[in-house]
Amino acid sequence: MELKLIETLRRINKGVALVVGLGLLACAGFVLLDIVMRQIGTSLGGTEEIAGYAMALATSWGMGYTLLELGHVRIDLLRSRVQPLGRALFDVFSMTVMSGVIVMIAIKAWPVVERSIVNSSRANTPLETPLALVQLPWFAGWVWFACMSCIVTLAALSMIIKGRATETESIVGAFAEQDMLQ
Repeated sequence: MELKLIETLRRINKGVALVVGLGLLACAGFVLLDIVMRQIGTSLGGTEEIAGYAMALATSWGMGYTLLELGHVRIDLLRSRVQPLGRALFDVFSMTVMSGVIVMIAIKAWPVVERSIVNSSRANTPLETPLALVQLPWFAGWVWFACMSCIVTLAALSMIIKGRATETESIVGAFAEQDMLQ
């Protein structure tokens, strides 16, 4: 059951990654168009601001995808020296810590968004972008990452309790580091 859940989340996150990637591609096209227009003496303006928003959104939404693809960096000096159950326990510990940090980030991000909504805040730039329009999807990305992190942690913990510690490697392991050691 846990592995099916993780596979479903991976499929969803691949869709999210595709949307985010298309957004970054559109942003790159917008910046390229602005650069070309500057060569002929005009400009669209605001490309720096829009690119910054795109990067913030790509970061918050991309974290969940990276988590499920085992792409987060981890130092596994001790982990690589223990048996499968020990590795699984180290993995669940690291996921528990990461989940706590990410949940805290998501919780602390809300007041920023709320303040922008209540005050109808706008960017202090020529575009005067309503900040809530950018901050709401940014916040949603952090919440999504927090949910992914907690679900993956609970799935791995469930597998350990059921005596399937070796199977946790595929959802919370550190494959990149293992490949380098061999």
